[in-house]
Amino acid sequence: MKQKTFLFFAALLMVGAHGFSQDYSVLAEKSVLRWTGKKPGKSHQGVIKLKEGNFTIKNNKFVSGEFVIDMKSMVEGDGTDPNKGAMLMGHLKSEDFFSSEKFPTSTLKITNSTAFVKDLATVTADLTIKGATHPVTFEVKKIGDAYQTTVTFDRSLYDVKYGSGKFFENLGDKAIDDMIPLDVTLVAVKK
Repeated sequence: MKQKTFLFFAALLMVGAHGFSQDYSVLAEKSVLRWTGKKPGKSHQGVIKLKEGNFTIKNNKFVSGEFVIDMKSMVEGDGTDPNKGAMLMGHLKSEDFFSSEKFPTSTLKITNSTAFVKDLATVTADLTIKGATHPVTFEVKKIGDAYQTTVTFDRSLYDVKYGSGKFFENLGDKAIDDMIPLDVTLVAVKK
């Protein structure tokens, strides 16, 4: 009888552990978001700050998550020189591009995820920029307390039309690539 009781409680613990969820807070000051913008023969790289973020993992996959990006924090280079590329940054923050005064934040909300296999998971999320929301899918790699990914989005879907070949003809080497990769490293701690 004791063995059956023990097995019953062991089975309950296993079921409970399998369905256990864990909430995480992202350490914004330790996380890094690097952007790249390209046009023929030239590219610009820089960083943008995460304002806040959190996510929940259950059954070894993301079940929710929301990340807020500070659009006013966008700078060229590694972020150590806030004056580097000041003219370019002024243009990127203007109505021609991301309208950061009117839309000071962008958000990414996780909507679906596969389970992690060998520390890799595929995630689908809703990305909101300038009030427009569209889905993006990307692969996340877990490395210790960090999560790395590249989220690539089509800026033209978010009313960022300046220099886009989808909206303007005969741009030649003035055309700016619509696809913007954002290389992300998030550092998170359990709540």
